[in-house]
Amino acid sequence: MWDVEIRGMTSAHAIIAASIFMATVIPVVLVDNFSVYGTHLVWLYSVACSVAVVNIAVFWLLGISPPTKKNTLNYKLSRLIRSCVYFVLSCLFFHAVVVLYGAPLIESALETFSLAVLLSTLTTLRCLCILGPNVQAWIRVFSRDGAMSVWDTSLQITSSCSIVGAWFGAFPIPLDWDRPWQVWPISCSLGATGGFLTGLLAAPLWIRWHRKQLTYKLK
Repeated sequence: MWDVEIRGMTSAHAIIAASIFMATVIPVVLVDNFSVYGTHLVWLYSVACSVAVVNIAVFWLLGISPPTKKNTLNYKLSRLIRSCVYFVLSCLFFHAVVVLYGAPLIESALETFSLAVLLSTLTTLRCLCILGPNVQAWIRVFSRDGAMSVWDTSLQITSSCSIVGAWFGAFPIPLDWDRPWQVWPISCSLGATGGFLTGLLAAPLWIRWHRKQLTYKLK
């Protein structure tokens, strides 16, 4: 059972990681003078959209999303609307947190909100795909010993790595190096993406290494 779940997770994470690579390569062909630094917002939204679409497709195909209590169209539409509302609220929340940590309030507001969209895509969207629009389930997963499946543990690791990566990415910004990647919010979005990729790689390895301790977490 463990091997099947870990292999499924590894395959899913590999597909998601590949989507980030493709989101970086495809704009090179479609956008004139594209570069991760020079046209950073194009790259950022390309990655965010790619990760969003692939996450939704992969988790739907694998049947990871929690089963719905009702199969009526109104209930499914209600879940979809709540998911969209939660995602928008997450973007506003991350935007506020980034501003409180020192990002410009008015100047570069678009760049700051774009970083918030990326962070929400790497964290909140995965919560919606795995747990659904259920805040109580989110609180359970991110509480101590709250994971009940390998996917919950994966969600903990990838979300934490994404946020920590964005935080570490802010360190070089005030340094007087005059590098193109020091422009706000390039290093933070690169850090978040790098942290997310690290989490995708680390989650299956960590779960396999600690599977004896995690046995009680299985559903």
